[in-house]
Order: sequence, then C-alpha cells, then structure tokens
Amino acid sequence: MEVRELVYFTAVAEELHFGRAAARLGMTQPPLSRAIQQLERRLGVALLERGGRRVALTEAGAVLLRESRTVLDAASAAARRTRRAGRGDPRLVLVIKPGGDGGLLPAILDAYQTEPGALPVELVCSFGEREILLREGRADAALLHRPHHDLTGLDTQDLLTETQVLVMPSSHRLAGRTRVCLNDLAGEPLPRWPGASEGRSHGPEIHDLGQLLHLVALRRMVAVLPSSIRDQLRDDLVAVPVDDAEPTTLLLAWPEHATSPALAAFIRTAAAVAGKTTAHGG
Repeated sequence: MEVRELVYFTAVAEELHFGRAAARLGMTQPPLSRAIQQLERRLGVALLERGGRRVALTEAGAVLLRESRTVLDAASAAARRTRRAGRGDPRLVLVIKPGGDGGLLPAILDAYQTEPGALPVELVCSFGEREILLREGRADAALLHRPHHDLTGLDTQDLLTETQVLVMPSSHRLAGRTRVCLNDLAGEPLPRWPGASEGRSHGPEIHDLGQLLHLVALRRMVAVLPSSIRDQLRDDLVAVPVDDAEPTTLLLAWPEHATSPALAAFIRTAAAVAGKTTAHGG
C-alpha cells in the first residue's frame, strides 16, 4: 500500500461520503472511487459497504482505518523529526508541565550540559497532552506522570515516585486536618486539565501552575497534586496528605526506537540525578 492510498481511504472512512471526501482532498469523485476499489482488489477484502448514497465501514475497513491513522501519524512525525534534525541549530526539545518536575529538572539540566556532545535543551511548557507532542515528532522527550498519561509507543525511565497531597486555602474546612481521604473531597470543585471532559464537579480549565494556585487561593477549587508541590506553595495555601490517592511516578518518556546519542545521554543523566536524589532522601 502507498501512503497516498491510505490518505484517500482515511478521508472516505472518516467522511463516509465520497463527495465530501473528494472535496476534502481537493480532487474529483471518480478517481477517488477508483483508487478505493483498486485498494480493495489488492487487499482482497471489501472495505466499504455501499448502498445508494450510504457508505459504511466493513469490519475490515474499521481495522484499516485504525491502522491507517497510525501509519499516517508516524509518517508525519518522521517528517517533523527529519526536518528538526536537519536544522542548523540542533537542540533537544523537552516538554514539561510547569511545576511538574519533582524539583529534579535544574540538577538534570546542569549535569547534562557537562556531557560530551550535549545539545542545548529547549523547554516547552504544556499543561496539555504532552505525550502527543512526542508522537507527533514535535519533541524529543517529555516529563510525564504514571498513571495519568498514555505511554503507548513510548519508552520510559522512572525518576521519582511521590505520594499526593490536597492543596487548599489555609481557611478551607479541611485545612486543619493532618490527613484526608478522597471521599472527603465530595462536592469540591477540582481542576479540569486540557483535553479532559468537563464534569459537574470540575472547576475551570487549567493552563499553568500560577493560574492553578491562584484559583485555589480564591477558593474556586482544590487540587490533588504530587507532594513535591509543597516547595512551590504560596503562604496562604496548605497541603495535606491524601491517604488513599494513588502515588504518582514522575518519568522521562521518549519515542520508541529513538537513536539520538544526545537523547541517550540526557536519559542517562536524568536517571543518575534522580537516583542520587532518592538515595539522599531528596
């Protein structure tokens, strides 16, 4: 199969209408129909059910649509990585969530710059789906958290496992407690992260750490966050351990099969810094 054929099929499969798919692709309908028929003959299976003006995917078509999206995404990511590798100023692009590095990032960056062949590190801050930037070829590595992120197609290095705390205003009804449980948060507005569905108990969508802490201070929400956030709290906020919240693991993630020596050195450095921090109880 050719990439062009997968592009054609994906358009038809998503639109379920040859006319709309042809318009989306900037072509006329007859050659698009012929291309899909040729693809079906080559594969030996029907991909679409055609009935009058109705078009539906067969079981085989649904499989090909899923696989086609994966292939097309990989092709786009490969093109982006290739263009970035050919730039005159090569650099390592690292995606982070502000305040989501467990306090490790400054030491990691300092140690990495002493490595032979180290590249300048470009930091991209995002509260959204950072793993998607890796899959799209827009970044080389990302600091993510297990179990909150989809790690499919990524290699990872665990850095730090943390318990979680409830961050709230010092005047909050739970602020005097030494520990809380998740059931204690019933009815409390919680942050809504980019890409997450909005629920009745959720507060505004969060785009950066400053916004989050400001909204907590204004009693617009409370937040369950990794315990390292304590070092960044304002004086009018408190953090209390959440006994039954699942621990989170800060990890470094990168695309499977990556072969960059600079990236490999960054991974080794991050693991070494995290190991020393854990050993000293940091």
